[in-house]
Amino acid sequence: MPIQRRDLLAALGTGATAGLAGCSGVLGGGDGGDGPEVDGETLTLTTTTSTYDTGLLDALNEPFQEHYGVTVDAVSQGTGAALESAENGNADLVMVHARSLEDEFMREGYGVNRRDLMFNDFVVVGPSDDPAGIEGMDSATEAFNAIAESESAFVSRGDNSGTHTKELVVWEAAGTEPGGSWYQEIGSGMGDALNTADEQGAYTLSDRGTYISMQSNLSLTILVQGPIEDGPELLANPYGVIAVNPAVHDHVNYDLAMAYIGYITGPEGQQVIEDYRMNDKQLFFPRALSEDPDFQQYVPEGWSADDDS
Repeated sequence: MPIQRRDLLAALGTGATAGLAGCSGVLGGGDGGDGPEVDGETLTLTTTTSTYDTGLLDALNEPFQEHYGVTVDAVSQGTGAALESAENGNADLVMVHARSLEDEFMREGYGVNRRDLMFNDFVVVGPSDDPAGIEGMDSATEAFNAIAESESAFVSRGDNSGTHTKELVVWEAAGTEPGGSWYQEIGSGMGDALNTADEQGAYTLSDRGTYISMQSNLSLTILVQGPIEDGPELLANPYGVIAVNPAVHDHVNYDLAMAYIGYITGPEGQQVIEDYRMNDKQLFFPRALSEDPDFQQYVPEGWSADDDS
């Protein structure tokens, strides 16, 4: 689905100051509401390294914690590990960015009430001397093929994260199976992948937000842009948030999870995402509010009413 950045930001508007009031009817908290008391409770959120490493989570969580008198315990993992933790009942909700893995999580009954949250994009970064000659290419698959054909060093996260999942999608679309001494899987997070690529003069695929947050300490440069800067749509990077199904794990804090989802997909949470900057650059773009909401966010990609399942 094409990213409609301008429409989304316009729909967000400049007067989005409703704050957490939309959630106060769901939970009582410290404002005298009629909902259950949650003061002192902990909400466990498993999320990706990109939301954690960029500092966005701190900016999002502080208003929610202050409003309800609760603690948000954010566990930073790759998307695959974050979803696995939730499957095992070790989280109340997940914030991730690999739609195929999210759909599997939902189909298996572990998650409910998925919502689109925000987006940024992926970029291909590498050394400024660009041994594979990919700078300025408008095709991610052509860039990956050029890297493979020249056997230029490439660092893969190799951790079943959202970024790793996207990388594998690009290799598959390119018709290339990476391997050999030029291709290194490190089994670690985005920050480690960027640092390793920087040390080795290698290419890697990064989400734009983490790259921007680390850019001042890296010699790597963006060589292939994503769709935010008119690059290929294949490098789009949407994020979703999903509550863990209380019918599967009855100990999860479902009420608090849904209040949090209401907050981060509502006016104040979306404004926090819109306003968050690092190095004077916007890292993420709000996606939850629109005058024409996308119904597809509620169902697995490719699903139709004619399906037999």
